[in-house]
Amino acid sequence: MQLDDKTAIVTGGASGLGGATAAALVEGGCSVAILDIDKDKGTAHAAALGDRARFIPTDVTDESSVTAAISSVLEIEGALHICVNCAGIGPPAKTVGRDGPHPLGLFEKVVRINLIGTFNVARLAAHAMQSNDPDDGERGVIVNTASVAAYEGQIGQVAYAASKGGIVGMTVPMARDLARDGIRVNTIAPGIFDTPLLAGLPDNVRDALGQMVLNPQRLGHPAEFARLAVFLIQSPYLNAETVRIDGGIRMQPR
Repeated sequence: MQLDDKTAIVTGGASGLGGATAAALVEGGCSVAILDIDKDKGTAHAAALGDRARFIPTDVTDESSVTAAISSVLEIEGALHICVNCAGIGPPAKTVGRDGPHPLGLFEKVVRINLIGTFNVARLAAHAMQSNDPDDGERGVIVNTASVAAYEGQIGQVAYAASKGGIVGMTVPMARDLARDGIRVNTIAPGIFDTPLLAGLPDNVRDALGQMVLNPQRLGHPAEFARLAVFLIQSPYLNAETVRIDGGIRMQPR
């Protein structure tokens, strides 16, 4: 699917991986709606991207919030062609730690935002895409975000790894569900990227994380994630795949 004159939504699009993806889609000719809960960052990023971008405050876990956001996009743009899901959190906690067992509420929150939120947006976006006229057989493209933690979750990542493993696990069945509608589904599993989640770490810690990467030995740039997302969108024969982008890293236990 080409980007010119297409309409996209990007969850978690106010910053980090989602912010870079929103910028890449705008640069490619898309109209982009940034769906995020951070109003200040979302508004600022949309303004920086220009007339083709706008911010819609959205809670990905809330059906009515996502429905309203997509309805707003359809009302203004007339169609929705691309959905990129980047919204997510990753607070650490061990299954049993010094203070006792993993808080169940925290586990539920991580799964609800990362996994259920991704599914909630994807299903509602796909429903909107079904109405599109096919463009060379395609009506829409969905790109979800997992993590290498889906395969090699570290100590303290049990909730995060479970949520990202769920995203990997639903890639193939979702693609199969939507094949007859001309909607492709792919997933990106990023390694250690230089996002706001890591911005507060000391330089020596950030350098140490970069040295864990096989080659090149550095943190990933959000723009590199965005280029892969665009490639998946523009490649019609790429479907039902989870693609790692991690510099060859294989995460150690800690």
